Amino acid sequence: MSLTAQRLDRIKASATSAVRAAAAQLASEGRDIMRVSVGEPDFDTPENIRRAAIAAIQAGQTRYTEVSGTLALRRAAARYFHRQHGITYDPDEIIVSTGGKQVIFNALLATVDPGDEVIIPTPCWVSYPEITTLAEGRPVLVPTVREQNFRMSGAQLEAAITSKTKWLILNNPSNPTGAVYDEASLRPLTDVLLRHPNVWILTDDIYEQLTYDGVKAASVAGIEPKLRERTVTMNGCSKGWAMTGWRIGFAGAPSPLIRAMDKLQGQSTTNASSVSQAAAVEALEGPQDHVEVMRCTYQRRRDMVLDVLDGVPGLVCSRPQGAFYVFPSIEGCLGKQSPNGRTIATDEDFVTAILLEEGVALVPGSAFLCPGTFRLSYAAADDILREACARIRRFCEGLR
Repeated sequence: MSLTAQRLDRIKASATSAVRAAAAQLASEGRDIMRVSVGEPDFDTPENIRRAAIAAIQAGQTRYTEVSGTLALRRAAARYFHRQHGITYDPDEIIVSTGGKQVIFNALLATVDPGDEVIIPTPCWVSYPEITTLAEGRPVLVPTVREQNFRMSGAQLEAAITSKTKWLILNNPSNPTGAVYDEASLRPLTDVLLRHPNVWILTDDIYEQLTYDGVKAASVAGIEPKLRERTVTMNGCSKGWAMTGWRIGFAGAPSPLIRAMDKLQGQSTTNASSVSQAAAVEALEGPQDHVEVMRCTYQRRRDMVLDVLDGVPGLVCSRPQGAFYVFPSIEGCLGKQSPNGRTIATDEDFVTAILLEEGVALVPGSAFLCPGTFRLSYAAADDILREACARIRRFCEGLR
């Protein structure tokens, strides 16, 4: 008799976590590993946010809060959504969770019945299909291409919608591609969604603070108010405010759905950390100059990485406009052998070989449902990025 439930057989372990573990193991053995696989800011949480957490502890804010979050943070989140996108939410239309992933988990488990379909443009973050599957839904994967900047078209969305479609999940900016939907590129999707009133939309805007070249990420309920009543607008503090370990995600949605998510959360984690919530209020309401410093630093690093990887044999890089990843194609490397004689038949072979032979930790594109690619995170120090890119170049030049 198996110990684990059958539902676990339907999902895969996180590929990004597996790469992180493999790199950590090699580093523990004394290898010099360039870790450019992790989607985590390398900045410390800004000092004013840390001070707010300390003040909360000293003031005794260490007890349970409302399941859906403190009123102070829900009000701050509502003001944030209005500042960013002009979307108006009341506090009872906001929920705070233990990270953005829990928001998505709650929304899907509270609404998806067996056989319901969830449209997911690919390449996509590794957890969207797995959470859908765990909720007994069916992921409907819509491939996007580099030539269209990895953005789904209105025609693709229209073709994917069926009578069973329950949700569209849209990550903007995208992990892993860095693709950004501005208002002009998002409008064709909202036009389609207006014609399909049974489809709900979950917009994962966790990277929206990190866009480049003057591009601004749009959000569905912001550009099309008629869709507000069936949209979950999700965000969090992890990326833009360098608060991954604080575990704060939040979302705005119609109050009946928020109540359903609150009910589910009340029987799982209950409230997010009270101290983290106090820090998140300061993140959203306090000075924002550190966000711009980080954004400018990432843009400079992006340009540096692209300059080094440009012209590397076998690689094709596009220019991401958001998040902190580059996502090269390695089609020109497949079918060759590495300098140490390993056959490179897949992106997983490529990533394994370059980790073992050059000590560079990358994530294979197949983890994001886009074989023949890899993801490199430029949320790392300049010297690490330069050395990692130099090793990638050397490895690719040595393929035969």
